[in-house]
Amino acid sequence: MRVVLSGASGLIGTALAADLAGAGYEVIRLVRRPPRAAGEIQWDPLTRGSLDPAAVSGADGVIHLSGAPIAEGRWTDARKAELRASRVQSTSTLVQALTAAEVRPPVLLCGSAIGWYGDTGDRAVDESAPAGSGFLAGLVGDWEAAAGQASTAGIRVANLRTGIVLSRHGGMLARLTPLFRLGLGTRFGAGGQYTSWITLTDEVRAIRFLLDQSGIDGPVNLTAPSPVTNAELTAALARTLGRPALLRIPGPLLRAGLGEVSSELLSGARVLPRKLQDAGFVFRYPDIATALTAELTPHRPAA
Repeated sequence: MRVVLSGASGLIGTALAADLAGAGYEVIRLVRRPPRAAGEIQWDPLTRGSLDPAAVSGADGVIHLSGAPIAEGRWTDARKAELRASRVQSTSTLVQALTAAEVRPPVLLCGSAIGWYGDTGDRAVDESAPAGSGFLAGLVGDWEAAAGQASTAGIRVANLRTGIVLSRHGGMLARLTPLFRLGLGTRFGAGGQYTSWITLTDEVRAIRFLLDQSGIDGPVNLTAPSPVTNAELTAALARTLGRPALLRIPGPLLRAGLGEVSSELLSGARVLPRKLQDAGFVFRYPDIATALTAELTPHRPAA
C-alpha cells in the first residue's frame, strides 16, 4: 500500500506517517523544501501545476494535512490570507495533480475543521448540521469545496473535520500543561463554551479507519463522543496533574489581547462523531479523564 501524505511534519502528520510506516505502508511525503530522503517529493502548495501528477499516480490513498496553524498570532488581514491560501490553494494544487494522474488514487482524505459549525452553544451537532458564521466557517466551506473537486474525477473525498487534538507533544495541551503544573490553570471567560476534542492516538486511528471505508465520503467529524465545557476541561486537567486551577481570564481581556482569534477561545461547538460511530469506529479514549491520563502519564504512551 502506497500513501501520499502532505503536512507530514505537523503534529498529526508526524504521528500518522510513523503509524502508517509501522504498519507496512510506503509513505510518500510531499515537502516544500528540497527532498532530503527517499520517499520525499518537493512541491509548492501555493502554485498550481507544481506537483507532477506522476507523484500521486497509482497511490492507494492521498492524505492532505497541510495548513498554517490557526491559533498562532492575531488574525490580521495578511494572516487570514495566509490561513486561506495554505488550505484552499494547497488543496486546489493537489486536486489538480490527482485529477490529471494516469492512475487516479481511489481516495482523498483532506484536512478540515469543526470551525464549520461556528458557535453552537449547548446544541449538539453532527455532520448534517449547516455551516455556522464567521471567518473559520467560511474558510472551512471553501476548503472543503476545493477538495470536493476531486470527486468529479471519481475520487472518494472525505473531509476530516478535526476538533482540538490532545497530545503532550504539541498543540493546546502541550501549551497548557506547563502552566497548570505551576498552579496557573485558567479557564477562559465564563467557561461554559464547549470544547470538542480528540486524542492524537484516536485521530490517527480514525484517519487509518477512513482510508479503508469506501462507503464514507463528505464531512466526517474527528472528535471524541463526549465534548466538555472549558470549565470541565480545566478541572479535568488540574485533577490529572494534581494542581489547583483557580484562575479565570475575563472575555474582554482576551479580546483586547488577542483580537478576533479570541473568538475561538470564548465560543464553542458541541460536535458529535456520528459518521464514525455509525460505521463502527470505537474510540480508545472516549472521555476526557482517560484521554488526559493517557497523554500525560509517562508510563502509558499515547501512541
